[in-house]
Amino acid sequence: MPALIRKVLKPVGYVAGTLVGVAGLYLAAAFVLSRIPVPKADPTASPDVLVFLHTNGVHTDIVVPIKTAQIDWSKQLPFSNIPSGDTTMRFIAFGWGDKGFYLDTPTWADLKFSTAFVAAFWLGSSAMHTTYLHSMVPGPATVPLYLSRAEYARLIAYIQNSFRYDAAGHVQHIKGHSYGPDDAFYEAKRVYSFLYTCNTWTNDALKASGQKACLWTPSDRGMFYQYGH
Repeated sequence: MPALIRKVLKPVGYVAGTLVGVAGLYLAAAFVLSRIPVPKADPTASPDVLVFLHTNGVHTDIVVPIKTAQIDWSKQLPFSNIPSGDTTMRFIAFGWGDKGFYLDTPTWADLKFSTAFVAAFWLGSSAMHTTYLHSMVPGPATVPLYLSRAEYARLIAYIQNSFRYDAAGHVQHIKGHSYGPDDAFYEAKRVYSFLYTCNTWTNDALKASGQKACLWTPSDRGMFYQYGH
């Protein structure tokens, strides 16, 4: 019987050891690569548009003004799509992520193993979460960034290209889902995984607009480390 137990436990031990090793490698890569900076592309760029990098402690958003001379986001993402319908909002936050995680996990207490597993291993679809805001205040969780018009144009293109569009070229509002009175969800492109997370999407938004970013990061900490937070 002890020999049989050893035969059973040996492969289990190998699997467990492999999983621990992979997890350790992932965490080490996340730490090291998030500390390697991608510098701002043009330090002399004019400060034309104020945007923000924001975190809730886990998930990051890119926050931009709803209306500028370059774009009026409310035409593509109308105020009527948020429960409050409040047209006095001045900013809109964009956050990309796994659709199942977003819609089925309004709080961490609602998180299920199946939801996390599907999200981590390329098995789900994605969504864009938009939150409308009256104001933004710089602080430990909110970094102000000044973009030139050209940099903001690249950020606009990056965000717009993250949405999934219908045959008529319209964004696809996921009706009946919101966390509160001032947010809405939309269908999005790409698939979430442990290698490409909501924070990786935000970090890539910084790169696309020529802002300081991490080489790669799955978490918010790397980005805020680069900005001294």
